[in-house]
Amino acid sequence: MAHGSYQSFCLSFRPSRFGTALLGAAGLAALASAPVAAAGPASYAIDPVHTRVVFLVEHAGFSRAMGAISGSSGTLRFDRDDWRSARLDVTVPITRLDLGDAKWNAAVLASNLLDGERHPDARFVSRDVTGVDAEHARVCGELTLRGVTGPVCMDVTFNALKRHPLPPFRRTAGFSATATLSRKAFGITAWPSVIGDEVKLLIEAEAVRQRGPGADAESGEAPPEAAPADADKIPPERESDPPPPSSL
Repeated sequence: MAHGSYQSFCLSFRPSRFGTALLGAAGLAALASAPVAAAGPASYAIDPVHTRVVFLVEHAGFSRAMGAISGSSGTLRFDRDDWRSARLDVTVPITRLDLGDAKWNAAVLASNLLDGERHPDARFVSRDVTGVDAEHARVCGELTLRGVTGPVCMDVTFNALKRHPLPPFRRTAGFSATATLSRKAFGITAWPSVIGDEVKLLIEAEAVRQRGPGADAESGEAPPEAAPADADKIPPERESDPPPPSSL
């Protein structure tokens, strides 16, 4: 082959700028079309300080008695984009109930009502979670109360999922929920003329994302424990206010 012909042959196979751009675009398209693994649900621990179960029950037809229980603990698996994958297992310390009066508390925890000495805790385990929309779901499961296990459903509102503004700046999920149950269904039948059968539950809960094996990190998020660069400069609400405690 003549030298000029060989040079022309080589030049004909030199990629043009247009060809290079075309190849690059094709490569990007191939990457974009490749399947991406879903992040899946992350693991959270129920925050006992910021979780409350409020209960209301008719009091002799005059009013609804109201009490609250703090200190709940448990685990949550949650993906904000997939309600169906959510799983909840929570324990509520019945013996920590507070009706605002020590004698009333003792009466409700007595053996003929909640029997707190033999059954100090209640436990709820979800079995089915059905999303209504991005912020609402119906969570049904089994409640064990006073040694009896029965079905209970909750209407849940998803409030937020974001980094907590106070140390240790962990990513936190917040929920509100309501439920109604029959106390008779759980063997709590004493004082029917004074205490109504229907018990309404109002629940406010927070859950903190966990680290380590089995605690799947959500895709694309900064580590939940990483503090903002100016974390030590977060001001109180007013100059006269002391900094908030870390338990807030």
